[in-house]
Amino acid sequence: MKNVIIGTAGHIDHGKTTLIRALTGHETDRLGEEKKRGISIQLGFTYFDLPSGRRAGIIDVPGHERFVRNMLTGVGGMDIVMLVIAADEGVMPQTKEHLDILSLLKIKKGIIVITKSASVDEEWLELVKEDIRGKVEGTFLENSEIVAVDSIEGTGIDELINKIDKLTEETGSRDINAPARMPIDRIFTIVGFGTVVTGTLTEGKISVEDILEILPQQVKVRIRNIQVHGQSVGTAYAGQRVAINLANVKLEDIERGQVLAQTDSMEPTMMIDAKLNLLKDIPRDIKNRDRVRIYHGATEVLARATLLDKEEGKAGESIYVQFRLEEITTVKKADHLVVRYYSPMQTLGGAIVIDANPKKHNRFDENVVRDLAAREQGGPEEIIEKQIDIHSKVFPNLSFIAKLTAQQLNDIKSLVSDLANKNKVLVLGNDNVIHRNYYENIKEQLINLLAAYHESNPLKSGMLKEEVRSRLFPGNKSRSIDILMDVFVKNKIVKIEDKFISLYDFEVKFSSIHKKIQERLEHIYLQEQYATPKFEDIVNTIEFERNDIEQVFNSMLGNTLIRLNQEVVFHVKSYEDAKAKLIDYINKNGNITLSQFRDILNTSRKYAVALLEYFDNEKITKRVGEERILY
Repeated sequence: MKNVIIGTAGHIDHGKTTLIRALTGHETDRLGEEKKRGISIQLGFTYFDLPSGRRAGIIDVPGHERFVRNMLTGVGGMDIVMLVIAADEGVMPQTKEHLDILSLLKIKKGIIVITKSASVDEEWLELVKEDIRGKVEGTFLENSEIVAVDSIEGTGIDELINKIDKLTEETGSRDINAPARMPIDRIFTIVGFGTVVTGTLTEGKISVEDILEILPQQVKVRIRNIQVHGQSVGTAYAGQRVAINLANVKLEDIERGQVLAQTDSMEPTMMIDAKLNLLKDIPRDIKNRDRVRIYHGATEVLARATLLDKEEGKAGESIYVQFRLEEITTVKKADHLVVRYYSPMQTLGGAIVIDANPKKHNRFDENVVRDLAAREQGGPEEIIEKQIDIHSKVFPNLSFIAKLTAQQLNDIKSLVSDLANKNKVLVLGNDNVIHRNYYENIKEQLINLLAAYHESNPLKSGMLKEEVRSRLFPGNKSRSIDILMDVFVKNKIVKIEDKFISLYDFEVKFSSIHKKIQERLEHIYLQEQYATPKFEDIVNTIEFERNDIEQVFNSMLGNTLIRLNQEVVFHVKSYEDAKAKLIDYINKNGNITLSQFRDILNTSRKYAVALLEYFDNEKITKRVGEERILY
């Protein structure tokens, strides 16, 4: 069955709480001070059953201007609002501010309720209605019903209930398949049960024994018990007022304004990209770096507003902003925010979130503004594509993209599959993904890197794979890099042989001189098997040009020749022969010393040390005191 939340709004002392008592028979003022002073300070919650059988949640918000923050906490979860206006006073300052806030939060359904109607005559009542029509013109309440009631005498209450019931039929259902999200508006403890939080479940569903997290602190909690309208249930659904008993968390570890959400469904942020729509009657323009108050769900966050496309924002304008927050919070794309001046605390406009986890932008960057304009209207596929584009350099997995976009993982998999079919992204393995733009960029860098290397080293088989990796992906150890390299091989961009990478069409071409030098070098290193000469001594003893000798020598390193350290180079046959003798000796004797190894090879300490240290690095041997054992 559809779940509906109905709320009040309006000026102080216009009879909101009394109206709810007449509708439901329940009292929503809980505090002694509220009852003593006759005004609502905190949010009030109750419910009532409609003629259709639907059970509607009720939120009663305070009307005093000092408690606008509490009012904002309540209205974010409303499906239908009753704008309450007293017949004897008509539209008042808080009536207008509440109406502005409701409009900024895109509340779509509402009824205008004129209370205290028995205190005025019919002529006055008609004048009040006429004035109200003028005041709500151009708002979402422009064509709404106006119902006059008297909550004390009960006049008009039945009519109002029937009109509310009818309006609930026109109200859309909330998304119960989205990741669960519930802004926390109350926290308390119950003896024998522990910590309890309440709020309006805006999306998804929550079941007993679910493991959720408190955001933005990312504290994991277990759902011990759930109540909806005072009754224990196994599962709560979007659109319900919910009280949840939490395990694994203390009262002092939770604050009002935090969010209870599906684990790993949202990423906390310190910046928000948004479209800010300014009210038509703001008292002053908003300037770059102005300090503002942002209201979202049940939280208030201070921020600096960086104006991205204008020098300043004037009344009635819409501007792109980046809010740089003073504390961490959690939002998602398309969320509605109310923005107020830091001081005096007056509402200046409403913002719609475009990017919940943006990078820091420079002002007046045409590419940034163009991108925000395109993404403002973008659907889920466009949002996901952009996030993949932004984060491709870390080879994001699908769970990370789901967290950034606050969508279910199965939905992400389906959308990424569609993007891959359109050749906009590449899926690497089963879970990681990069954008086509990033692929093309890395491909260009790879081609340029290898082309320059081949030009400088025409006789080398290619660049070491690890060197390519460190040059193109510094600090990144993702396994997806190897998969990406395999894609380049498959697409005939490069070829990989052993531990070398080269351009696909590159071939080492030895001239007759180069071949002679190669034969000469190989002979020298084999002749002096375990006491090889320094490279400088070799250069001085053979008759070829130094540059040619160096090119051939470098081409042989890693193939025919092995560099043990800066001074010592061995032929690969000599190296393998020494390794075999070492292993055979240790297998027979359990260990080997430096002097024993030196004597086996009939060489000097210098070459024996170079070999043993190289074996240690290659994890062939391990040094224990003055001896080596097999690794």
